[in-house]
Amino acid sequence: MTPLKGKATSFDIAYLAGVSQSTVSRALRDSPAVNQETKDKIFAIAKQLNYKVDKNASNLRKQTTGTLALLLFEDPTVDESQINPFFLAMLGSITRACSQRGHDLLVSFQQLSNDWHADYEDSKKADGIILLGYGDYKDYEEKLNTLLAQQTHFVCWGAEVHGHPEFTIRSNNLQGGKLAGQHLLQQGRKRFAFLGNASDHSPEFLARYQGMVHALEQAGIAENTVAQLDAISTEQAGFDAINQLHAQGKSFDALFCASDLIAIGAIRALQKKGLKVPEDVAVVGFDDIPVASFSSPALTTIQQNTSLAGEMLVVNLLKLINHQPVELTEIQPKIIVRHSCGAAER
Repeated sequence: MTPLKGKATSFDIAYLAGVSQSTVSRALRDSPAVNQETKDKIFAIAKQLNYKVDKNASNLRKQTTGTLALLLFEDPTVDESQINPFFLAMLGSITRACSQRGHDLLVSFQQLSNDWHADYEDSKKADGIILLGYGDYKDYEEKLNTLLAQQTHFVCWGAEVHGHPEFTIRSNNLQGGKLAGQHLLQQGRKRFAFLGNASDHSPEFLARYQGMVHALEQAGIAENTVAQLDAISTEQAGFDAINQLHAQGKSFDALFCASDLIAIGAIRALQKKGLKVPEDVAVVGFDDIPVASFSSPALTTIQQNTSLAGEMLVVNLLKLINHQPVELTEIQPKIIVRHSCGAAER
């Protein structure tokens, strides 16, 4: 290819590719209107020419910002500098997915009391919003309804938006809970406890609890025999919950926690009471955060694929922005067996 004098333009790419300039523009936007073979050809030529898209000019023509906003909500904790490691992993995958698609990412930490629902797309800061976390879902749901009424482009992780499953990327929490229950049963455990808010205020935790209960009932163990205590997703909450169960005189040899952070705190409390994990109590968490494999003992957990989840959140949001159909919205969990459950590590 003969070197060009000066800065390459989309017209140069069009000439070399044998297509129109408008086709080049659509291909560089990854438009479905251009077939993959033509896209590959155009991208290869653009790379050879060291062509860079003028994002400001492109966005001005399209009346878009080229930016997505990520709003992160956390359960209230004593130290607000701490961020749930699960969300940190998700943040990394979302950032990579945005970069791969030529978008910037605006990250903001939010309180549910803030008027966040009107502050982003409406003010042209971003073309769409990704929501992570929600605290009390009953409060959060009202804001989602406002976003729907305003026809804001958004997707969220976790609980389904009522009537609009395409706006949510979620793990199959019911199946995850079932996997945990079945695995603990396979270890010969008979007396179960669950830590996590099992109510409509936390629909993901509730689904995990219901999945476990389903597995137990299939094995002839009634739900009313399960010791359940609310806990938000922190180590301290797990630690305190074990102390409360102990004060109530609850006895159990299997513990399923709605998150890894709860499980890690619970294991610490059990050990302080002289109980051995997994000999006295088998423990299973949920999420598979990085520290789970380094806890003592290493934590058996239900893995949520954060890499795929972040990718899907970005892909589906861009599809909604471009009025394209959304296909995949649910991720299947899998169990990661380590030492805390008493089984041989896989």
